[in-house]
Amino acid sequence: MSDAPQHSDSAQHPGADRLPEARFTGDARPYAGGDPYADHRSEDLPFTHLPDLADRRLGGGVVAANDEFFAERENLLKPGPAEFDPEHFGHKGKVMDGWETRRRRGTAAKAPHPGAEDHDWALVRLGTPGVIRGIVVDTAHFRGNYPQSVSIEAVALPGTPSPEELLDPGVAWTVLVPRTAVGGHAANGFAVDTERRFTHLRVNQHPDGGIARLRVHGEVVPDPGWLTALGTFDLLALENGGTAEDASDRFYSSPANTICPGRSQKMDDGWETRRRRDLENDWIRYRLAAQGEIRAVEIDTAYLKGNAAGWARLSVRDAGDGGGAGAGGDGGTEAEGWTEVLPRTRLQPDTNHRFVLPEPVVATDVRIDIYPDGGISRLRLFGSLTERGAARLAARHQELNG
Repeated sequence: MSDAPQHSDSAQHPGADRLPEARFTGDARPYAGGDPYADHRSEDLPFTHLPDLADRRLGGGVVAANDEFFAERENLLKPGPAEFDPEHFGHKGKVMDGWETRRRRGTAAKAPHPGAEDHDWALVRLGTPGVIRGIVVDTAHFRGNYPQSVSIEAVALPGTPSPEELLDPGVAWTVLVPRTAVGGHAANGFAVDTERRFTHLRVNQHPDGGIARLRVHGEVVPDPGWLTALGTFDLLALENGGTAEDASDRFYSSPANTICPGRSQKMDDGWETRRRRDLENDWIRYRLAAQGEIRAVEIDTAYLKGNAAGWARLSVRDAGDGGGAGAGGDGGTEAEGWTEVLPRTRLQPDTNHRFVLPEPVVATDVRIDIYPDGGISRLRLFGSLTERGAARLAARHQELNG
């Protein structure tokens, strides 16, 4: 079988001919030794630069599944690619790094095959609610035991609903991915164009089989009531709606790591650039959750011991509408509206640096410059929403909740 993606019929997925997606069908070759990812089928997808809303670090979880006989449902959201050990067997059979259900059967000897509507399901709580732009259903290492097709539904419910509440017949689920054929040992991508905020997914595999990883890429939409109640919070945190919009370098790790929850626990959990051989410097440009008043800054270099940035400089810009400037290129200069709030300051390796600003500054966009290269693990900007920022956030929240 060719490793080229097999594109499904547009009637099977409305808009498929206009949304870039990886479509794979059919079995992969049996594992023949060596690197198990050598024949893994995948494509570059236009949405994978966005945060994974189901990330365990954000609080994502698989709260229920109808069957997990061969492999636990929690594996779906594990960080990193699925691992494969050809020698690892347990008392139930081959141990797989994914979610795998038993083989479905029919009702009698004369009807041995599962029914057309028979399927397995898992309920996924997003770590942070948001607008979903794309989903990756990765069947890595499930070469002949992957589902024939998948479908994915979503819902927005307040609070922390139980599995029983999510399964209540009165819950109105929205179809994000209609039933669509997928391929084995492949990263099956689905672009989503539903402009709504969601909190939970129902992942269906038809009729049974295994999925290694699930990634749910999108834009965080925080609860404005919660942020208002907090008063002072991290205006840049991913879970609060902050975004890493652009960066000079992504060679070793993503700049989005710098706004993830908690302190970095290892070197590649932050942002590290390649070594510069010129006289320029590296930088990241961010958009705040909304227009806010920044009062204090943390720049953390945890676990960056021989490769931390030598110095850092922080600048801000106020686009006025709380939505960020959205400029391209290198983020601009003071002449384009940037104002320095933290001059070039010496950083220490593996250290959390704290700065109280001389006076609060209002901003929608922030840029950190590091000199000459290296990295930081986290950037925190503590403050509160302005009246204008809070109003804009509340209006967007209401619009996306229908």
